[in-house]
Amino acid sequence: MSKIQAPSNCPSCNSTLEWVNHLLYCRNAQCASQASKKIEHFAKTLKIKGLGPATITRLGLDDISDIYALNEDQIVERLDSETLGSKLFIEIQNSKAASLDVVLPAFSIPLIGKTIAQKLSSVVKHILEIDSTSCQKAGLGPKATESLTAWLESVFPQYRALPFSFEFSTQASTSTRKGCVCISGKLKSFKTKAEAEQKLAELGYEVKSNITKDVTILVNESGVESAKTQKARESGITIIENLLDFIGE
Repeated sequence: MSKIQAPSNCPSCNSTLEWVNHLLYCRNAQCASQASKKIEHFAKTLKIKGLGPATITRLGLDDISDIYALNEDQIVERLDSETLGSKLFIEIQNSKAASLDVVLPAFSIPLIGKTIAQKLSSVVKHILEIDSTSCQKAGLGPKATESLTAWLESVFPQYRALPFSFEFSTQASTSTRKGCVCISGKLKSFKTKAEAEQKLAELGYEVKSNITKDVTILVNESGVESAKTQKARESGITIIENLLDFIGE
């Protein structure tokens, strides 16, 4: 049986591929396939109905900005359908009301999803207020912080003119928070920490990646006496061994 030979170049743009954790990646920011996928993800996240892969191709969209550059007549003409074109135009117009809670994860920024957006909404109101300090205050890890701040500096300027407020819909008030939670080690109740963090945020809890003065609850389902757990005991922080029991599920 012959071995499968891994490709050395991107089949779309012919750029040299890079191995990252046993996976091949194309690092060309101008790669057409990447651009199409980013537009598709953006449209799906903002729930723009009718803007799938085939429509993206027919409209000739090369970048997220192109979605909002077309007027209704242009969309109708390119789709060759007044009904489909008008419906899509309305969907695009409605998407302009999306808050930063939705828009930020839509940009396909590495490591930046809904959970990160929720964390940031507790400390800042507008995208221009996000920096290394606010990221740290929101409990973001160093890799997520580096990814987001680099994107804000190098990529965001080209999207600054998009028709969004770039403001979070709500900010978590200290008076309304149920508490501040830190998770130590692997979880048994949730598949990933991200899922657990999102659930806690929905219930009104703030989540931190490390033990800070604000943390009131530590989740340790593994039973391992980690440094975080030891610090929590010394600080008198409540330690929870089953997160599902704690949140009442």
